[in-house]
Amino acid sequence: MTGVAGTAEEALAAPSGPSPDRGGRRLPRTLHPMAWWIWALALATAVSRTNNPLLLFLVLAVLGYVVTARRTEAPWARGFKYYLYLALTVVAIRVVFRAVFATGITPHDHFLFSLPHLPTPDWYAGIRIGGPVSLEALLSSATDGLRLACMLCCIGAANTLANPKRALRVLPGALYELGVAVTVAISVAPQLVQSVQRVARARKLRAGRSRGVKALRGIVVPVLEDALERSLRLASAMDSRGYGRAGTATRRSRRTTGALMLLGMCGLCAGAYGLLDATAPAFLGLPAMGAGALLCLAGLRLGGRRVTRTAYRPDPWRTTEWAVAGSGVLAAVFLFANLGYDPAQLNPTFYPLTWPELPPVPTAAILLAGTAGFLSPPPAAHHRPDRKAAPA
Repeated sequence: MTGVAGTAEEALAAPSGPSPDRGGRRLPRTLHPMAWWIWALALATAVSRTNNPLLLFLVLAVLGYVVTARRTEAPWARGFKYYLYLALTVVAIRVVFRAVFATGITPHDHFLFSLPHLPTPDWYAGIRIGGPVSLEALLSSATDGLRLACMLCCIGAANTLANPKRALRVLPGALYELGVAVTVAISVAPQLVQSVQRVARARKLRAGRSRGVKALRGIVVPVLEDALERSLRLASAMDSRGYGRAGTATRRSRRTTGALMLLGMCGLCAGAYGLLDATAPAFLGLPAMGAGALLCLAGLRLGGRRVTRTAYRPDPWRTTEWAVAGSGVLAAVFLFANLGYDPAQLNPTFYPLTWPELPPVPTAAILLAGTAGFLSPPPAAHHRPDRKAAPA
């Protein structure tokens, strides 16, 4: 049986391994998609450790460099700027909420302006709407929003650099249905953006003069028609590849798989709670997390037996993948190890207002994650077909 998780676009995609072109040369291969996801998630983990704005801006610079150097011409590789817009929106919302729901200022704060104060009832005590706003409060809220924005940009970088359809092929067989749903959901936004851009270009060529709300109908209808056509092609491709096949699993086997996965997830949640809460019993820490991981692995192994998949030219995992994934993991390890620097430098305070320091070890760790920009293979150059001049 062929791969059940394929799509129509994957069938037309270029192979991941090196393949000869028309001149007999070898084209550069693409990096394994899981290497990009490991690198991005590890960098997001490192971001969660710090609240230093200098380090956060350095992370954004590293993400921008790697995405610019290693993104391809695929539709999903054009969406990183929209993640940047979303990051700016998150920071703005965080600052606005802090200014509106003010917590008051101290005599040592730098007063900026004052908003109209709205009186609140007694049962709403503890929350103040409006009032004086200080520079320290705005900077603190902007830094908190910047940390969340960096995490969003890390996910956006992984979604930009990794092929979501190829990442689906490496999932365990028991998760192929969930993986297809996630892949389709991730691919919706880039495809809609591409459709809107294509319709906008067509309107310019046709000299469309309507703007604003009047132009909405001329854009929405073609975009919805394109989305419907894509969904029909996707459904046909999934049906031809046997998606939804029940396999040889019995009802008892499916129930056992579901029970193992449910108990395993409960064990992982209990273990995470035990590790984060110092007052929790000892058995809720590593023992519960280990037991939950074993149950999840058993459920995945049992559930994968009912799905038979084959992969055409699977993506290799070589030294380059180890180097890219390891650079991100090492950055997270250095920021959590607290070796060679004061942990207080990762979370500077704005009370009193002082300029944050740039610790050398975390800086070097983040720059180490930026080496993925030249450790990974370069993307294949996008060559346009030569157009011969028409005879006179």
